[in-house]
Amino acid sequence: MEHIVIIGNGISGVTAARHIRKNSDKKITIVSAETTYFFSRTALMYVYMGHMKFEHTQPYENWFWEKNRIALKEGFVDNINTKDQQLNFTNGETLTYDTLIIATGSKPNKFGWSGQDLEGVIGMYHKQDLEKLEKLAPDNKACNRAVIVGGGLIGIELAEMLRSRKIPVTFLVREDSFWNGVLPAQESAMLNAHIKEHHIDLRLSTNLKEIKSDKNGRVKSIIIEETGEEIACNIVGLTAGVTPNIAFLKESGIEIGRGVKVNRFLETNISNVYAIGDCAEQHEAIGQRRNIEAVWYTGRMMGETLAQTICGNKTAYKPGHWFNSAKFLDIEYQTYGWVFSEKGKQENEAYFQWQHPTEQKCITISFDKNTQLFLGINTFGIRMRHEIFDKWLTENQPITHVLAHLADANFDPEFYQLHEAEIVAKFNKENNANILLKKKSWKRIFSKTR
Repeated sequence: MEHIVIIGNGISGVTAARHIRKNSDKKITIVSAETTYFFSRTALMYVYMGHMKFEHTQPYENWFWEKNRIALKEGFVDNINTKDQQLNFTNGETLTYDTLIIATGSKPNKFGWSGQDLEGVIGMYHKQDLEKLEKLAPDNKACNRAVIVGGGLIGIELAEMLRSRKIPVTFLVREDSFWNGVLPAQESAMLNAHIKEHHIDLRLSTNLKEIKSDKNGRVKSIIIEETGEEIACNIVGLTAGVTPNIAFLKESGIEIGRGVKVNRFLETNISNVYAIGDCAEQHEAIGQRRNIEAVWYTGRMMGETLAQTICGNKTAYKPGHWFNSAKFLDIEYQTYGWVFSEKGKQENEAYFQWQHPTEQKCITISFDKNTQLFLGINTFGIRMRHEIFDKWLTENQPITHVLAHLADANFDPEFYQLHEAEIVAKFNKENNANILLKKKSWKRIFSKTR
């Protein structure tokens, strides 16, 4: 019987295993050094914040794996012998495979800072990071201050976690505005203000120079590159992005770049060896997407796609239109299609932007200034329906259609204040246009606001 071995029990590896089992009787083994059972990585922050227990992050009961004949092996893979189709573990054990799926995810970036391996320096990606944080920063008595290095989604989540226990936080961001390599200026500026309102010491245009140690080898402070200022702290969170977790593959013969190189079928250069999820790097980018995408939903899609191929239905990976969602403290964020920062904006792109005068709500719609084709939308503080925007992007709708039907995409609960009328009015005024919300949209607005 063919033996499928999957290294990594994150969303990519587990999805592949589940779908292979649905479509075959192949032998399946999942290998992981992090935890025995699959858990939702994005929920780790809520465990620390007291909203749930760790067992609540596990989507499947422990008996699920044996019932579905998916073997779970704990162990750290030291290297792979692709000639003999064998995994070699750090404890001396071995495991042979017929088909291998590499789904080892990512690890936090480190940039050679002095002191970066001290006790008290953490990432916020693995279950072990959560355990370290619980031990070192249980409250603001044990931890008098934390310093977070790197602005982005993981950094803001870690800041929110620490502030939930009233631990003071200094946030070092090398850019001159938070996440402005991704977001347009108005959105980045709104987040700057929002972070400061939550009593987080946001330092823009600021780099870490070194992390200093006390006599016991624990973090005691950091030094800022630009000014030499020393900030006393007990925790340093390194959240300056992630890189594929592939160091163990260097002598395997499997082609690697920043990640494991794969084609559209998620195949590597070695027969019967595949890579999916955060660690997979497309030889050629798919459209405007990055070659490596450390995103939960793309990992799940890769797992589903590869399962089809392994079960005899060879299928190319087609992620469709880009979308993502996150939460910046109290502000919900969604993006559909492409809305680049000013740094990445193309010559043909134009932005229409609306921002609420007093509340933390705004949208940016990207469109082709020559053809009026809708390219993408960012929303902050207003929830929108993914399936609607996915449909409009597929249909190549113009921005006029999107604005006329904008209320149909609104996903906010009943009795929430809606803003479609003022959004459309602003566009009409700025562009000398005469777009009208469709009757269905108007009825929806009035029924929820009267």
